[in-house]
Amino acid sequence: MSDRVERFGLQVAAELANFVETQALPGTDVSADGFWQGLSDLAHEFGPRNAALLAKRAAIQGQIDDWHIANRDAPHDHASYKAFLTEIGYLLPEGADFEIETANTDPEIASVPGPQLVVPITNARYALNAANARWGSLYDGFYGTDAMGSLPPKGGYDKGHGARVIARARVFLDEAFPVAGLSHADARRYHVQGGALLVDERPLADASKFVGYRGHPKAPDAVLLRNNGLHVELVFDRTHVIGAHDQAGLADVRLESAVSAIMDCEDSVACVDAADKVQAYGNWLGLMRGDLTESFEKGGKQVVRALNPDPTYIAPDGGDVTLKGRALLLVRNVGHLMTNPAIFLRDGSEIFEGLMDAMITVLIAKHDLSKSGGLRNSHHGSVYVVKPKMHGPEEVSFADETFTRVETVLGLPSNTVKLGIMDEERRTTVNLKECIRAAKARVAFINTGFLDRTGDEIHTSMEAGPFSRKDFIKRKAWIGGYENRNVDIGLECGLSGKAQIGKGMWAMPDKMAAMLETKIEHPKAGANCAWVPSPTAATLHALHYHKVDVFAVQDGLRKGGRRAHVDTVLEIPLATYRNWSEDQIRREVENNAQGILGYVVRWVDAGVGCSKVPDINDVGLMEDRATCRISSQHIANWLHHGVISSDAVMAIMKQMAEVVDRQNAGDPTYVAMAPGFDGVAFQAACDLVFEGRVQPSGYTEPVLHRRRLELKAQG
Repeated sequence: MSDRVERFGLQVAAELANFVETQALPGTDVSADGFWQGLSDLAHEFGPRNAALLAKRAAIQGQIDDWHIANRDAPHDHASYKAFLTEIGYLLPEGADFEIETANTDPEIASVPGPQLVVPITNARYALNAANARWGSLYDGFYGTDAMGSLPPKGGYDKGHGARVIARARVFLDEAFPVAGLSHADARRYHVQGGALLVDERPLADASKFVGYRGHPKAPDAVLLRNNGLHVELVFDRTHVIGAHDQAGLADVRLESAVSAIMDCEDSVACVDAADKVQAYGNWLGLMRGDLTESFEKGGKQVVRALNPDPTYIAPDGGDVTLKGRALLLVRNVGHLMTNPAIFLRDGSEIFEGLMDAMITVLIAKHDLSKSGGLRNSHHGSVYVVKPKMHGPEEVSFADETFTRVETVLGLPSNTVKLGIMDEERRTTVNLKECIRAAKARVAFINTGFLDRTGDEIHTSMEAGPFSRKDFIKRKAWIGGYENRNVDIGLECGLSGKAQIGKGMWAMPDKMAAMLETKIEHPKAGANCAWVPSPTAATLHALHYHKVDVFAVQDGLRKGGRRAHVDTVLEIPLATYRNWSEDQIRREVENNAQGILGYVVRWVDAGVGCSKVPDINDVGLMEDRATCRISSQHIANWLHHGVISSDAVMAIMKQMAEVVDRQNAGDPTYVAMAPGFDGVAFQAACDLVFEGRVQPSGYTEPVLHRRRLELKAQG
């Protein structure tokens, strides 16, 4: 660890102090003394409360463990179980109806449904790509993926595949922007006359969908359309390789794609010390100031990437129309669990990382709030902080109070900070309405996520018995109840038109045809945002929001009442039958172990918190700590209940380490785990499995941070 400097009772790593004082603070109206005094007060006053909340988590978990152990030999009694959870304060009474009071949310949060990206903030190139993914080429999305059923032939541009792309794009235009008596496939000319768009002299079936254009009205360079709140740009260029051979000169169809993006300081990063945190905070600062750049080599040339400007068009009435050129950016802070050695407190303990994140990420966001022009993130004066892994309304209330203190220290109006509540822990799920109530003036986002939610499900009910295989867990009633109830409660609490109701990640970035077939269920479920793994996936997923009017779906759901209740959510997805063959058990554990090892070796050895990791069948999957949590908890559960022995699991871990080594053989920086199996990464993966039952809430962070710091200490 670097040298430290004293700041109002805090021992701050010199590199973090230097970053705050020379980069983050200048340009705000916050003094260095005011900032450090405020952070010290926050850390020393709120830290003990944070610790008490974690102690309460552990105490409740202990009570649940004891109940399951005492009742293990008897048939599960749901009524008794529910009464017990109520008695210990795990399941709280639901209060009177209310609606959130969140104000000043930007359209991307309140009124424009669409895809949402989640990217590691430590990677500047990824962060810029995500911010710029507000607009994406539909032609590129169709051509470069398997979205139409197959990848393009290798080599140069394939005219046949390209023709299919163009035809498919025209079908989309016919569906979203029909022309009276004409298909876009037959169109030869697009022009503007009398403030209206004409296609071969025919008007759009809905003239209001024409928003603007660029260039000359008789031969526009671009035409801007809008459907279900999302914009589409038709780009005309007869000198372009595509436009030159198109009868209308149409060179591309560009979709408004990633409406919002979460810049992640949590599950997708590996930030274990001051150096890592400075990298994360530095990229967030560049995004908020609007000056983040990244240079890299591409095709033998040096490329500099920066934030896209805001495009401007001529409106039908002759005025100007300016749109956002970038996704609205949210920042995901860490949860309440972890501490970080970047700052020590008066008693020598580490600062709770969530408190440090709260103060520094919001301070940085002041650079955006102070702007009156240029590249702005929020035009409504808000900062959007996603807070993960909270357990119940008491912890949400603590987060709300934390940001109230942060606003006071930084001189911001009350409720400038908007809060995203991730519904990924069971104690939050069963008390979701009260969690929303606890921050009703801040809530701008709730969502569901199968992976962390299942990891917590397994850990919470670890002593109840062996869980089903992972694929069968997804088929149990609780998951559908969880997904439906999240949307229903969000709508009851007035989130529609004020906040996002989100759904989880599509984890297979190379399987776009499958995504197009299945992910439409998210807007159909009433979710006005859903996570995607790449800018290309965002463009393709945007098609679903053109097909589905999410707000119409939400209106219908509101009238129908709740579709699921807490009793369904409390059903534990234990194995109904345990007549698994040895081969079925081995294959399940192999799949889990390979995923853990493929992810952990990059996390520990390379500090990569999220990456596309080949699974046991060499299918690339997006892996982060949530995927690692469910896999490690699943093996830990089967170990605990004797489904498989420790010796058998260790043999599988070694076997799968060899598989991962082979999958990474082409990486010259990769350090193989076999044949010694004595490296820090392999030991970390084993810790997650063999010590998984005793990890707090089954989280992977304590093991991963400890092992990454161990490796860093070795140089």
